[in-house]
Amino acid sequence: MDRRNGPGEPKAAALVVIDMINTYDHEDADLLVPSAGRVVPVLAELIGRAREADVPVIYANDNFGLWRSHHGELVDTALSRPHADLIEPIRPDDKSLFVVKARHSVFYETPLSYLLWRLEVGHVVLTGQVTEQCVLYSALDAHIRHLEVTVPEDAVASIHPHLASAALEMMRRNMGARIVTAKEIDFTRPFTAP
Repeated sequence: MDRRNGPGEPKAAALVVIDMINTYDHEDADLLVPSAGRVVPVLAELIGRAREADVPVIYANDNFGLWRSHHGELVDTALSRPHADLIEPIRPDDKSLFVVKARHSVFYETPLSYLLWRLEVGHVVLTGQVTEQCVLYSALDAHIRHLEVTVPEDAVASIHPHLASAALEMMRRNMGARIVTAKEIDFTRPFTAP
């Protein structure tokens, strides 16, 4: 399907996993880890369903400031740290796609827009962390690129729950994002605009 389809027409989807390959050794980690722990089982199930439906799973991840990093090194580093239990259930498989990012948005100075265009994706399902930062900014950048956006609220982790709630509301109201639960996402059916 072509992402130039009109409003309400079916669009091919991709699942974007934001910053979940993480060492959790930053200043907000103590606040983030409990939220990530609640999200990981939901996200693992969602990733599994996307893979079964042949929906592209794209990991968009910070490079930890190591400019020589590639996805294998990032995964290995995260798995060698104390919170490997948060990485193992959602680790990329051989078919996963990977975009290394350096700032909040998954689109900023990355090839993600081009990748989505090549895959003819018109609808992104944004998951990962942090809801009130990288997920929010990525949703805005997706919106201004005329991509449809869905955010499963139980598959995004936060540092500050009150800011996460506000961010989800902003995505819904200002960006037209569908805010749903992971169980409401059916990758076997084409996505349509709300």
